[in-house]
Amino acid sequence: MDTLKNLKDELTEEYNTTKKFLNNFPKDKNDYAPHTKSMKLMDLTTHIVDIFGWPQVILNTDYLDFADGYNPEKMGGKEDLLQQLDKQYKAGMKALENAKEADLKPNWSIRMNGQKIMEWSKYGAIRHGLNQITHHRAQLGVYYRLLNIPVPGSYGPSADSPNG
Repeated sequence: MDTLKNLKDELTEEYNTTKKFLNNFPKDKNDYAPHTKSMKLMDLTTHIVDIFGWPQVILNTDYLDFADGYNPEKMGGKEDLLQQLDKQYKAGMKALENAKEADLKPNWSIRMNGQKIMEWSKYGAIRHGLNQITHHRAQLGVYYRLLNIPVPGSYGPSADSPNG
């Protein structure tokens, strides 16, 4: 099995699906949140877009400490999100294209103030990132539904996109 090819294929599939969602991103709703405990719409969407660059981070570091300089770029609206998605996707894809299977084996962790929160192999960390894209994009779909914004199909049709 060619693990790197599979990761690149998955990243591309998630990119294409996420781009459909970003094309429906609303104006003047950046601060919308369906609940006080929920992320704001722009923060959630920025996080989704940011994850596409994580393969580059994962393959070139031993960990990511959220308290140590992790500051995703601030986005103003749909055009910023689409540009950042392209930038992050290209960075993630380039890292995967330059990697070798052996590069996926070392451990990698997420930390907060030096405290290890989670740890995986680098392969596992990249897979976790792909899962995070799917998870948070599903949240975005709920936000869209509550705002009466059409929800694109992700892995098949949706009520708003019967052809997928």
